[in-house]
Amino acid sequence: MIHSDMPQLRRTNTPDIRVLASTPPAPASGGRRTGSPSLASTAQTSVETEFYSPIPDGYVKGRTKYVVVIGTVMSGLGKGIFASSVAKVMKDKGLAVAPIKLEGYLNVDAGTLNPYRHGEVFVLDDGTECDMDLGTYERVLDQNMTGRNYITSGQIFSDVLTRERRGSYLGRDVQMIPHVTGEVKRKLRELAVTGGENGQPADVVFVEVGGTAGDYENGFYIEALRELAFEEGEGSTCFVALTYVIEPKALGEQKSKAAQLGIKRLMEAGIQPHIIACRAGNPVEDSARQKIAMFSNVPLNRVFSMHDRPSIYTIPDELRAEGLDREILSILELHDKVDAVHEDAARDRWRSFIIGLTSTKRNDLNVGILGKYTELRDAYASIDKALEHCSAHQPVRIEQHWLDTTDIVGPEDAARLLEGLDAVIVPGGFGTRGVEGKIEAVRHCRETGTPYLGICLGFQVAVIEFARNVLGQSEASSTEFGGSGPFVISELPEQKEIEGLGGTMRLGAQDIDLTAGTLASLLYQGESARERFRHRYEVEPDAIEALTQGGLVFSGRHPVHPIMQVLELPNARETGDDRPVHPFFFGAQFHPELTGRPLRPQPAFMGLIAAALARRHGEKHVRDPDRWLRRTNSNQPA
Repeated sequence: MIHSDMPQLRRTNTPDIRVLASTPPAPASGGRRTGSPSLASTAQTSVETEFYSPIPDGYVKGRTKYVVVIGTVMSGLGKGIFASSVAKVMKDKGLAVAPIKLEGYLNVDAGTLNPYRHGEVFVLDDGTECDMDLGTYERVLDQNMTGRNYITSGQIFSDVLTRERRGSYLGRDVQMIPHVTGEVKRKLRELAVTGGENGQPADVVFVEVGGTAGDYENGFYIEALRELAFEEGEGSTCFVALTYVIEPKALGEQKSKAAQLGIKRLMEAGIQPHIIACRAGNPVEDSARQKIAMFSNVPLNRVFSMHDRPSIYTIPDELRAEGLDREILSILELHDKVDAVHEDAARDRWRSFIIGLTSTKRNDLNVGILGKYTELRDAYASIDKALEHCSAHQPVRIEQHWLDTTDIVGPEDAARLLEGLDAVIVPGGFGTRGVEGKIEAVRHCRETGTPYLGICLGFQVAVIEFARNVLGQSEASSTEFGGSGPFVISELPEQKEIEGLGGTMRLGAQDIDLTAGTLASLLYQGESARERFRHRYEVEPDAIEALTQGGLVFSGRHPVHPIMQVLELPNARETGDDRPVHPFFFGAQFHPELTGRPLRPQPAFMGLIAAALARRHGEKHVRDPDRWLRRTNSNQPA
């Protein structure tokens, strides 16, 4: 019995399924069947056969191809970077691509994962909280992902159990094979139907299996993919083994044995890789490639060196130069679908970005990121990439300084920590550790004119600092941090009655109304924007009037509700108005780093870098200053 007061899982959209089936062939004379029927052709109903292969409506067998990337030896090799780079090369050729990440953990999503354990929580337009690899997919492909591009074991098991309770399996004993593996195949085929841009069918689905071959938690994914390749037929699936070639300093030479054994684990699971990509610090030597080829049944011309590069964004062109794209086209029989004109245009656009990224820069900037998880760069991967995009579009080399504010207890500490910085970013985060230090850092930036960008928590501590040091409310705080108040930051109204952490935040893309004539309207080139949110607290509505009268400008708001979403300070005021001014003081309740793309750098980050560049090196060094720099005038909203 299911009680109505039990908590409900977030993902309950488990549509009914149909099974691709036909009547099994009749026995030939002598009682033996002729031919070799496929899994799909022998499935009739779940209770009458051992075969189970769910097929979503609209799926056409053979229309979509699959490229599967599985890691060996160890995790953290960059499967997402490799998969997205290959997918970009195929997209440049005019093919519709759809990547998907298969995660082994039992969490329904990444929303409650600690960044120290799993890196950044990336938020999609539809509010899905997911793995940071989805951010890599979006940036490299310049294509928005959805919840369909991200699967966890928790989702799979939840959906299987929901179907079992509905009676969808027609009395069968529900098993890992075929029912759990069948659910994986169903999700992959659903993505094939709608995973292209604008919901169109995908020509190629790129599957990244989280973890490493041999892990317990991803074993059923690998089995499902083996079944999928068998059911779809020859030429339908390209398996890529991403492995690692070690180079111990004590030996001074590359060793391939770990790679050989890792690939062997994959082959033991029934997967024969078509291509092997070898990660290494240096280019993989021919001798190592030859050994790997010999022990894995893979031709030498399909064993590629994937050694370290200065930037992940150079990898697509290097894969193309190595001929990996041609091998995949041959394996999947896709040569006739290539649009050469489309490819040439896409390569020209990307080449311009790479030239800007890798060219020698005349100017330097030091940017401080005052985070909570500064020991782990992956916790702020999107900020790192947003700054990298800016360095391709402005003639500047950006040196990032990751700083912990825990030990800041006063203005002197803040001045010492931030000395020499040209700009400061305070990113999102939860909890009280380091918050007082961030507030002191914001005060230092506001009083010294250092360009400042506050993101989510950085937006909120900017409000608290302003209330304390401009309005004189020395005990101003947030209900998240406690204290006696007044509280200028409080929970969102819809969250105040909710307990727990999972699913209790304002998530996903939201519209923002921008005030004309403000810095926000300049950066976003209009009076509206759409950005992604992940927060539980907001500016207390009762505090807005006092903050505004004190000189803080809320230049971005929710279209309907009194939720402040962008703050700034003007760079000039009327004569006699001594309220604070600043060249670039900008706070966003949303996460602008999530929407930055290589060819379309994020406006808030570009504004920060342009302001810092002008302040240190002069406006003449800013590329397109009219686009990114605010001119001094006294008619700005106050």
